Amino acid sequence: MATTLIIDGYNLLGARHPVQHKGNTLSQVGREELLRMLAAYRQRKGHAILVVFDGWRTGSTLEQHEHRSGIDVVYSRRGERADQVIQRLARDYGTSCAVVSTDHEVVDSARLAGAFVISAAEFWSRMCTSPSDRDMQRFKELDSERDGPFSARTKKKGNPRKLPKSERKRRQQLKGF
Repeated sequence: MATTLIIDGYNLLGARHPVQHKGNTLSQVGREELLRMLAAYRQRKGHAILVVFDGWRTGSTLEQHEHRSGIDVVYSRRGERADQVIQRLARDYGTSCAVVSTDHEVVDSARLAGAFVISAAEFWSRMCTSPSDRDMQRFKELDSERDGPFSARTKKKGNPRKLPKSERKRRQQLKGF
């Protein structure tokens, strides 16, 4: 079963273009380009994607939903932030979703709900690189780990080339993205 990705739209745009401002025409162009890229990502990976944008300042009095290119787009209602919508959706979906955000409040709430959390920058890099590029990056990481931060004097037990269990679990979960 495919995972539902709940994405903080402006947070992901900020990971790509940190100087963009919300509410101007650049953000509209950025939103459209982001939705096109996410549609292509959805075709490659098959995940259901739900993107949430802020509408709390200039939005409608009701939450607005659109379905574009296979992606569900949600604009929060006036007076409600996208973060609140994402937190609510993470509670609703629970362990069957992954949340893409860098906001600490959203991340903590999603983890409490049992969702898998990916930072916006990490998801952006995974979305934009091909699998072969990621394999090359993994080999480079393994080469750098061989030199490692531990000197020959530390007396640790276990395999020094093996990652900690929590890191291995996270990498296993990230393979789907």
